[in-house]
Amino acid sequence: MASAGSDTGRTAAQNRRARHDYFIDATMEAGIVLTGTEVKSLRSGQASINEAYAGEKDGELFLLNAHIPEYTQAHKLLQHEVRRPRKLLLHRRELGKLLGAIRREGVTIVPLSVYFNPRGVAKVQLGLARGKRKADKREAEKTRDWQVEKARLMRNRG
Repeated sequence: MASAGSDTGRTAAQNRRARHDYFIDATMEAGIVLTGTEVKSLRSGQASINEAYAGEKDGELFLLNAHIPEYTQAHKLLQHEVRRPRKLLLHRRELGKLLGAIRREGVTIVPLSVYFNPRGVAKVQLGLARGKRKADKREAEKTRDWQVEKARLMRNRG
């Protein structure tokens, strides 16, 4: 049982590029199966989920290609594999919805963030994503720049 420490509710890793590279249609929370050294390493904030995605294996969902570095203070025999597949825990209905979405063309499940909930349990926020084209990215950047420019003009005016 994880004790509720000072870092509960804290984000351990974030995928900032996901919203730039994908249209996020829906988000949901999933549990993640971790070993002890992985939890310690996550609490130190060294993990990276920028290249990670969720994939199906034997009717279950796994987080693939997530990088959780070794915990330096643990013994070498207790260390975990850095990029091993990690099982995601979801309710059966949510799992069915996500697996059906994966089977559709052009839909990917990307992790948006890994965080600790108020009880101190590691959770993953998953996004149901469709890829953006270069023109979509340019349009989003143009809109964002206009919003910044508009805010600057309003601030200078008033």
